[in-house]
Amino acid sequence: MKKLVIIGGGFAGSLVVKSLENRFQTTLIDNKNYFEFTPGILRIVTSPEHKKKIRSYHGKYLTHSQILAGEVTNITDKYVLLNNLKIPFDYLVIATGSKYKSSLENDNLILAHKSENLTKNLAKINSAKNIIIIGGGLTGVELAAEFCTKHLNKNITIIHSKENLIERNELKSIKKANTFLKKHDVKIIFNERAEKIIDNNIITNKGTKIPLEICFFCTGVTPNSLFMKPYFQDSLNEKNKILVNSSLQIEGHKNIFAGGDVTAIQEEKTAQSAERHAKIIIQNILNLENNRPLITYKTKKRPMLISLGKYDGILEYRSIVLTGLIPALIKSIIEFKGIKKRK
Repeated sequence: MKKLVIIGGGFAGSLVVKSLENRFQTTLIDNKNYFEFTPGILRIVTSPEHKKKIRSYHGKYLTHSQILAGEVTNITDKYVLLNNLKIPFDYLVIATGSKYKSSLENDNLILAHKSENLTKNLAKINSAKNIIIIGGGLTGVELAAEFCTKHLNKNITIIHSKENLIERNELKSIKKANTFLKKHDVKIIFNERAEKIIDNNIITNKGTKIPLEICFFCTGVTPNSLFMKPYFQDSLNEKNKILVNSSLQIEGHKNIFAGGDVTAIQEEKTAQSAERHAKIIIQNILNLENNRPLITYKTKKRPMLISLGKYDGILEYRSIVLTGLIPALIKSIIEFKGIKKRK
C-alpha cells in the first residue's frame, strides 16, 4: 500500500486524510491533536464552553491513520522531517495554513488565531475593562462584535490602518459592520497603525497613545511554510506562499500537492475554499493512481459569512448582501456540519 503523508489537520488536510485513509497508508502530521472549526473560535472569549463544540479529535474521526504531533522542519521530494524522524511518502499533501505574526511584544498581547491563546488568557480577558483590537478586517470585526454584544461593561477600541472596516467586502457589508459596532459603542481609529508599545501604552504611527490593558492582534497573516525553504525555496512566492499549478500540485512534483491558506492562489482565504482544494486534491491523487487525467481548480466568488455576535451577521455573495439573524443562523448550521464531517 502506498504512503500518503498530510501535513496539517485543518479544513483541507483533515478532509484529505479522512477520505483517503482506506486507500493508502496515511500519516497525518499536525501541531495539535484535533481539528478545530476556526471561524468559530472567537466566541470562546464570551462563551468558553463553545470550545468543545468546535473541536473534533483526530483520533476519533480517523480509524486507520497514523497521527503524529509536532512541527515539520524540512521536506524533500522523498520524505518529511519531523523531530529528526524521516517519514517517507509516495504522495504528500501540504495544508499547514497560516497564522498571525505580530512585531509588537507584550504579555498582554494575544494573537487571535488559536483557541489556546484565548482560553489561557480568559481570566485577563474577563477582568479587563479596556479591550484593544488591532486590525479591522474580518477577524477584528467579529471579535469586537463578540465583546460588545456580551460584555457591555467593556470599552472596546479597534485600531485599523485602512479607511474602512472589512475593506475588501461590498459597501453594504462595510456599512453594516461600521453601523453595528458604533451602535454598540465600539471606538474605531481609522488610518492608523499600531507601531510600538511604550510604558504599557500602544503608540500608533500618528502618535496616538492608548493605554494597554489587554490587546488582540488580528492582522498580519503569514503562511506556515518555513519548512519549505531548505529544499523548495523556488516553490514559494515573495510572501512565502506555496505556488501551485491548476491541479494544486507543486510544479515539477506531480506527487506533491498543497491546499488551503498556505497556497498562493488569489482568492479569499476561507474554510470553504480550503475544502474545495481538498476535494480537488483527493480526486487528483486517485486519478494519478488510475492513470486518469487530472482535474483543475477554478477560483470563484463564494458566499461569505461574518458574525456580529450570536444573533446578527452578514451574508455576502457577489453583490448580494443579507444582514440580521438569518446569516447568524446559517453560520451556526455550517459550523455544526463542519464538525460533523470530522465525526
